[in-house]
Amino acid sequence: MSQMKISRPKPPLVPLGTLIGHELRSGKVEKPHVKYGQAALAKKGEDYFLIKPDCQRIPGDPSTSFSVFAIFDGHNGISAAIFAKENLLDNVLSAIPPAVSRDEWLQALPRALVAGFVKTDIEFQQKGMFRSFITIDSAEISISACSYLQTCELMTGETSGTTVTFVVIDGWTITVASVGDSRCILDTQGGVVSLLTVDHRLEENVEERERVTASGGEVGRLNIFGGNEVGPLRCWPGGLCLSRSIGDTDVGEFIVPIPHVKQVKLSNAGGRLIIASDGIWDALSSDLAAKSCRGLSAVLAAKLVVKEALRSRGLKDDTTCLVVDIIPSDNPILPPTPKKKQSFLGSLFFTKKSQNGTNKATSKLSAVGAVEELFEEGSAMLDERLGKNFPPNQNSGSYRCAVCQVNQPPADNVTANSGPLFLPASQPWEGPYLCPTCQKKKDAMEGKKASKPATAAA
Repeated sequence: MSQMKISRPKPPLVPLGTLIGHELRSGKVEKPHVKYGQAALAKKGEDYFLIKPDCQRIPGDPSTSFSVFAIFDGHNGISAAIFAKENLLDNVLSAIPPAVSRDEWLQALPRALVAGFVKTDIEFQQKGMFRSFITIDSAEISISACSYLQTCELMTGETSGTTVTFVVIDGWTITVASVGDSRCILDTQGGVVSLLTVDHRLEENVEERERVTASGGEVGRLNIFGGNEVGPLRCWPGGLCLSRSIGDTDVGEFIVPIPHVKQVKLSNAGGRLIIASDGIWDALSSDLAAKSCRGLSAVLAAKLVVKEALRSRGLKDDTTCLVVDIIPSDNPILPPTPKKKQSFLGSLFFTKKSQNGTNKATSKLSAVGAVEELFEEGSAMLDERLGKNFPPNQNSGSYRCAVCQVNQPPADNVTANSGPLFLPASQPWEGPYLCPTCQKKKDAMEGKKASKPATAAA
């Protein structure tokens, strides 16, 4: 029997995006059910979350539905977390070309997430920079006339920051973008727990420490009297323990909002996501969090994870957890995961996509526990993340900024790949095209010049 299989001619490999489209159009793979639960305990009240299970790529068409789940862990105030919660999704969706197929939409999503994160950060900076008046009882008064409490509240809003873990689920495809140290893990029927995010803590991330110092920042611990160093590694100026976030207008531009993005496709066996702020992960390992709630509904699982974190460490930080089950339509409950040796499954769990866009694993996406990795990129260089495929607006002849999506005449644009110099009219443009504001932001993130004031923490 095995000889017969070997002698059969192998079918040609199919690009994964095409395979996904064929599966859905042929009806061989039905969209899964998405069930979720949420639980939280507040210490500072700076954690926020977003749950939108009923989004649609084409408004009014239920067949184009997708879900969004996100955690925003604020610091130094709540304004950045609230702003990101209210604006990030719209900014991401605005960066995806209109009237594209589902395959094209999924392929464009990683780049759109980068653009959406950066745009949200720029908008928040501008909101703080130009907010010189506040409104009380519909009458504008200058800051100098405000009470001390109101002034402090305003300044906190201007300098706050937030981590973001942002998850988009479309059918069996999961796309995760993250800055900071809020984490998303995936637990599948194979019994292996996989991390879908990268922690941007300077204490643990050597590459980020090197990037910060290369961009003009300094990395060190807090000095106390006597020259002793205490606490985790921090970026200076600012004293932030993280190297990526949204907001943080009082620190250097080397704290970037460019997210790590990972996109995977589950088999039709389904899986469970646990998305949580660092109040969970400082108390529980990824494996322990996953194992502690297996066999429970998403609602009960989220509560149990928070309870386990509290029991392990006590309430030392805001603790927020989202549990999302991606379940086959013919199975209303995610079955308990059988215990298997990780050493055996670990090498089989992820089959990374080759550079030519094809992989033998594409023919076995229905295998129980298999997860296909479609995309992963974590570079902090904006031009590397946006690519070059940004043609001019055919209706107006103008160019659209790859970040803020504003159309401008070609003479007013610069290209991220050629630096801040304007090209002659006879020389063709290389994308991505950036408006002056977004080009200034890019230069500042790379240490070329500052676009916001930086002050050292006391």
